[in-house]
Amino acid sequence: MKKWLLSVAVAASFASHADEGMWQPHQLPAMADVLKAKGLEIDAKSISKLTEFPMNAVISLGGCTASFVSPKGLVVTNHHCAYGSIQYNSTPEKNLLQDGFLAKTFADELPAAPGSRVYVTEDVTNVTERVKAGLENKTGREFYQGVENQEKALVAECEKDEGYRCQVYSFHGGLEYYLVKQLEIRDVRLVYNPAGSVGKYGGDVDNWMWPRHTGDYSFYRAYVSKNGKPAEFSADNVPYEPKSFLKVSAKGVSEGDFVMVAGYPGRTNRYRTATEVQNEFEWAYPEGKMLRERFIEIIKATAPEGSDERIKYESQIAGLANYAKNFTSMIEFYGKSTMLADRKALEAKLAEWIAKDSSREAKYGKTLAELDALIAKSKAHQERDMILSYISSTTMLPTANNLYRLAHEKQLPDMQREPGFQDRDMTRFKASMERIDRRYAASVDKAVLFDMLKRYAALPEAQRLPAMDKAFGIDNKVNEAKLAKTLDKMYAKTELGNKDVRLAWMEKSVDDFKASKDPFIQFAVAMYDTNMSEEKKEKELDGELMKVRPQYMDAIIAYNLEQGKPVYADANSSLRVTVGHVKGYSPKDGLVAVPFTRLEGIVQKDTGIDPFDAPKQQLELIKQKQYGDFYMKSIDSVPVNFLSTLDTTGGNSGSPTLNGRAELVGLLFDGVYESIIGGWAFDNEINRSIHVDSRYMLWVMKYLDHADNLLAEMEIVN
Repeated sequence: MKKWLLSVAVAASFASHADEGMWQPHQLPAMADVLKAKGLEIDAKSISKLTEFPMNAVISLGGCTASFVSPKGLVVTNHHCAYGSIQYNSTPEKNLLQDGFLAKTFADELPAAPGSRVYVTEDVTNVTERVKAGLENKTGREFYQGVENQEKALVAECEKDEGYRCQVYSFHGGLEYYLVKQLEIRDVRLVYNPAGSVGKYGGDVDNWMWPRHTGDYSFYRAYVSKNGKPAEFSADNVPYEPKSFLKVSAKGVSEGDFVMVAGYPGRTNRYRTATEVQNEFEWAYPEGKMLRERFIEIIKATAPEGSDERIKYESQIAGLANYAKNFTSMIEFYGKSTMLADRKALEAKLAEWIAKDSSREAKYGKTLAELDALIAKSKAHQERDMILSYISSTTMLPTANNLYRLAHEKQLPDMQREPGFQDRDMTRFKASMERIDRRYAASVDKAVLFDMLKRYAALPEAQRLPAMDKAFGIDNKVNEAKLAKTLDKMYAKTELGNKDVRLAWMEKSVDDFKASKDPFIQFAVAMYDTNMSEEKKEKELDGELMKVRPQYMDAIIAYNLEQGKPVYADANSSLRVTVGHVKGYSPKDGLVAVPFTRLEGIVQKDTGIDPFDAPKQQLELIKQKQYGDFYMKSIDSVPVNFLSTLDTTGGNSGSPTLNGRAELVGLLFDGVYESIIGGWAFDNEINRSIHVDSRYMLWVMKYLDHADNLLAEMEIVN
């Protein structure tokens, strides 16, 4: 392993930089003294052992984090992480999103949305040498394919053990590779979610804001076969019995207390170049914000509130709105910050540092220039690529493309297939076809596609794809009436809106697709050669980047360590640990935000109109000061949400917030508006994460929703 990742260097950088850092578990034993000084009471070594408490109680949902909180496989996560499953089980007549849901018995629990999974990480292995073996002289697509082949071989070997899902993760831009082995529990059921007026209180208005009063939590349960193995849904399955589960604290935390989060943060970009920073903030975020907001406008205009069509799209609306607001903050704070100047200054200092040593000059001298040239090449068609990515966020076109791609891939031996189309992926693929029933309405899909195609058609001819132009009758002058008529015919004639039809296409041949009269299937056939050609170009470029970016990161890491700065990998959806303290902040001059909100804040905000429409019973309980066992003397109420200095990002949603004894004191669910830019640069003064306080969860469960069966099942400690 590289010297810069050895324990002394990691510990030194950790100690000198406040609470910054998303640390791999194996890095933590080197930080034991610092962690103890911060307030950790358990052995730091235990956090590095994934099969021991508390890490084996922390799980991934594939996009969110969660944790076991009972010996019977009870799982707690955020309300917004379970939103898709709540939506899947909702109808206009029985709207669980609006009214909430509580299963009083195991038999009452509902199947989660198709494809829902619980992943328990059991092993992480450094496989860098094996991934890179024999690829030293390969470049471009050959290098890309070589890495992919090695990864597939490692995964196949790992998944020989029944019930496991394995994946190779790249760290530091490809400088290191780790194989992650996870138990894949496939029978996941919805157990309990509070009403939307609790779980989503404040809605998009309060999203990313403080003060916050949101009960963002829900419960699943993991099930396995009677022999304890992962299995598909069956009435004969039994609750999974985890090796460990978290105790839930009814005492919670106070200001200044140590807190820790273990979870699966999605992505950060703290080591990106100045060129990438400028492009992202000055073009990609403004453009993405506009398109997301337009997407939401179309859905709302097409699907009336309360209709089955709107319910199908509520989860997508929430996701689009979340990122639109995220991008708004990114743009705003970038404009006020010195981020771009700081990156340019860092690169100038890095170049100066490299030039001072002949060996460094020989190794890194051309790296940044080569990386910037490749980045510029990757952005050559970025406007078209972004529009196409939003077209791929519709349903019918990507469904047809994926089904036709599957038919082609199935002609190949399994190990030669594209990832996502191997035998190991078919359960997920089928689930994606099944989920469409509760996430698709032809009227909405057509309206969104029409808008995005108009944008595509307005691009210069050199930016467009001839096969796509031909498929939709697009030329240099956009004929909206003609395009609308084309789409009307396509949606009227297609049968891909029928689940049984979609599933049947999974078994059909390439010739069957070519003979089909379904207009979306015909589109997929017409686009296939173009799609493959574009993919080939992307892999060639990605292969070049996979050679150069690790060199850049190697230089950055060596330079940073010499300056005594933190060394941790950018988030990549793998298991990380971050530590900090309960603490408020000052978002602007003259304004100080305290770290806790109270029940009374719910009453103060309430208007009786969504999103500030708390249940009447809850408002009455608060007015009666029904605090019970969850009273916090220092705030003279029950705490609802709290702030911490923890370094987190998207994917950490649902992460258990732990005290020094590894007891659950809350759930992380958001960050403050000022720290959204933290994905690019950490600022200890304004970086704050927002958590649901465990005392508020327990208060709602006991007094409002009467979830006595779940309270009895969990181990609650005072």
